[in-house]
Order: sequence, then structure tokens, then C-alpha cells
Amino acid sequence: MPAQGYGEILRKAREAAGLSQAALGELLSCSESLVGLIERGKRRPSKGFTLAAEAALGLNGELYGLLPNTTVMSTPRWFSEWPKAEEKAHTIRTWQPLVIPGLLQTARYARALLTTEPGVTEQWVDDAVETRLRRQSVFQRVDPPLYWALIDECALLRPVGGKEVMREQLEHLLKMFARPFVSIQIVPLEMGATAGLLGGFAIAQGKDMPDHISLEDAASGSVSAHEDMVRRVSIRYEAIHKWALPISMSQRLIHEAVAKYEDQ
Repeated sequence: MPAQGYGEILRKAREAAGLSQAALGELLSCSESLVGLIERGKRRPSKGFTLAAEAALGLNGELYGLLPNTTVMSTPRWFSEWPKAEEKAHTIRTWQPLVIPGLLQTARYARALLTTEPGVTEQWVDDAVETRLRRQSVFQRVDPPLYWALIDECALLRPVGGKEVMREQLEHLLKMFARPFVSIQIVPLEMGATAGLLGGFAIAQGKDMPDHISLEDAASGSVSAHEDMVRRVSIRYEAIHKWALPISMSQRLIHEAVAKYEDQ
């Protein structure tokens, strides 16, 4: 039963944070009994409770991905095939020259990015953040995909949302290093011009499906399974990979970036 799995994750996160049910209830402006009922799978959690609990406990989609019957915003037609490819993928490779990749973003970082979209409403932003968090549920699968992320160092230095949001985001990246199926490597600024400066992209590979790519541009973007395009993007990924720091050095660089935001 999804609600029971939800309750177990909630309880473990609460205990890891050193909070009683009453203390968590105070943080979430709800009763101790409600927290207990949800942890025991006796009460169905709401979206509002879930998002507040994740923020209070430092989670990033672990609870939201388990919400039953959760509706999310309609995605642009060009993008609609990509979440399906992510769901089926056994391997996802991505490159981001400017920002942290979507599957690694915290809720507050994603919100700070999405609010910059011209002409958007608060409701659109709320829906878009929820959609992004729901996509991250691929990491909660029994067989999560191998996720290999190449990120330009400038994404660590751009203070999206301010120093607190960035510190939280970078600390989340460091936590992701502990997951054996996640690889994060940083391309340092000292490399200068690289083959990745033309824009971000992702490649999804899965059994019984053609390889897919997702490309970004200023207008919208595109998703394609065209063999020649996938081959060219894969070659570009391998070229960028040659400039990336080893995992241990990448981890150290992120630690250094966290320290800078703490000193500000």
C-alpha cells in the first residue's frame, strides 16, 4: 500500500532529524495525531502536507513520488515523451552548462529557476515544481537508472535563489554522491571553451525502447529518438566527459562551493 511506504519514509526521516511526532506537527502546523496516523498508513497525506514535510525534513521528492493519484501540470507537447523515456531508462546521461540538472534539483532551487520564466503565474510555478519533483521519483524505483551527470562549474557559482537556496542545493548534490547509481562530475571553468557550451541535453537508454535525447534551447526544446541525432549528441557527451574532473575531485569542488556560500 503506497500510504504505508510513505509513512515509513516519513517516520525514518523524522527520527533522523531528531523530531518527535509532536515537534514535527508544530513545524507543519498540524496535530501530533495526524502525523501519527499518516506514519501508520491510517490517513492519506495531502500535497500540502507532503511538500511542507519534505521542506522541514530536508527531503527532495521521496514522499511526493509516493502520493497516490497525484495530478501534475500538462507538459509542453515537445517534452511529453521525455518523462516516459526517463521512466523506462536503465541509463540517463546529462550535461548542464548553466544550472543543476532537473533530476538533481531541490524544490526551492527549482522554484527559483521557474519563477524567472516570463509571464508565468504562481499556480503555474507551483505545478511545475510539483511536476519536476514527481519526475525525480525514478530514483525511488526498485531498479533505479544509472544517472551520470556532467555539470559545468559555473552552475555551482551562480547564486540561484540566494545563498541559502544554493547551499541547500549543493548539500543535496553531496548527498546524491552516496547513491551507488548516481555519478556527478564537474567540468571546471579553467577548461575554458568546451564542446558543451552550445547548450544542455540528456540521453536516455532503456530496454525495448530506442535511445532518446532531450535538447534545450531558448524557445522550447526538443525530444528525439532519431538515430543520427542520438549518435551526434552521444559523441558530444563523450567529448565533454574528457574535460570533467574525477568524481572525488568533483565532490571536493562542491564542498568548496558550499563553504563559500556559508562564508557570505
